[in-house]
Amino acid sequence: GVSVAFAVFMTLFAAASAFSPAFAPAARSNSALNVERREVFSTIAAAGVSVAFAPPALADGAKSTATKTRARGVYGGRIANLQKAVAAGDFGAVVAEKNAFVLFNSGAIVSSKQGAAIDATNAIFAAIRSQDKAALKKSYDSYCKQFDINALPDLTNDSQAQGYSNDYDFRVRTDAGKIYVR
Repeated sequence: GVSVAFAVFMTLFAAASAFSPAFAPAARSNSALNVERREVFSTIAAAGVSVAFAPPALADGAKSTATKTRARGVYGGRIANLQKAVAAGDFGAVVAEKNAFVLFNSGAIVSSKQGAAIDATNAIFAAIRSQDKAALKKSYDSYCKQFDINALPDLTNDSQAQGYSNDYDFRVRTDAGKIYVR
């Protein structure tokens, strides 16, 4: 009897307990849901102190020599290419390149001369609004002279020329964009 029944019971109990989850006391986990208020406030305070003493962010490349040169080349070239349209009195061509004037004024011209550039641009577009071809030519020529706007050189027929050296150069897809190959 009793010992055989006890042995069978213990065998069934051991088999059943082998496949059941272990009963362990709940350990304190370090998760986002289970933190103390003191830890949260100390973390927030540390973040606040680090932000308070952080140096201000400065835009170091916004008006560098490289960005001014690029703006002068890209937008100044577009403005210079309007010379034939201005001579012909094609107001629509100049209006279509309005953004070139805006971007040239903000990117290629130093801050102290931007007011004069905006005034000169306004004179060009005032001539367009009044449909005055002579005033357009005069204001356009004055703008180009005052801000030294010249077209990029056309190197397409020069077999010995090199206009750029990498694909990030602003002259790549222009007439000045040519690479000399031996």
